[in-house]
Amino acid sequence: MALTQANPPWNFVGANGAPAGYDVDVAHELARRLGIGKVEFVQASFQTFIEGIKAGRFDMVISGQTITEERKQQVDFSRPYEVNGISIFVPASNTTITSLADLSGKTVAVSAGTTQHKFATDKIPDVRVKTYDNATLGLTDLSRGNADAMLVSRFQGSYLASQNGLAVKPAGPLLEAEVNGISFRKDSPALKREVDRAINDMIADGTLTRISQQWLGGLDMASELKALPAN
Repeated sequence: MALTQANPPWNFVGANGAPAGYDVDVAHELARRLGIGKVEFVQASFQTFIEGIKAGRFDMVISGQTITEERKQQVDFSRPYEVNGISIFVPASNTTITSLADLSGKTVAVSAGTTQHKFATDKIPDVRVKTYDNATLGLTDLSRGNADAMLVSRFQGSYLASQNGLAVKPAGPLLEAEVNGISFRKDSPALKREVDRAINDMIADGTLTRISQQWLGGLDMASELKALPAN
């Protein structure tokens, strides 16, 4: 299973050197329910996830991939296992950027290959996009004044700022909500059925609530997923 291992609290390298976080705990629980004895985690990036699946370098990606029509043309997705909210983060001293309109003509940091990267390019006029391998690097550079803002998950950005003592803060309302799935090779109906069944059971029996409350500041991800539209 591939993940970035650099996007806490979703997934990162823990104190013992092993992958940790919400995605990792979901992956282990999913494997247990599917009767898989061992999960091998592979470090990759949003830029290489889809090609890695298509080339057979890994079987699944569990790393907060947003389900989009473009990606669904190349890989299959499970039913949603997490939702996420995207925010503008700015240096802590900034008082002028409070909305998307304020980013016109500015330098905006993003993690390369993410939906935030595409969002910045498509939705912000005259934007100068700076890409980073992960959110930690982008937020660190933002705190040093090397970008005007960064588009990143509000959960992730707040967690990283706290853990690393970064002088950054979220600004304004959420830009959009993203629905994330586990991806695997195209045309895998049997695998999709089993993965979907396991995730549905984890929502119903409280397992996903427990995992999310541990990693996401008390958020009940099961409730968030139940509130999604049927499609």
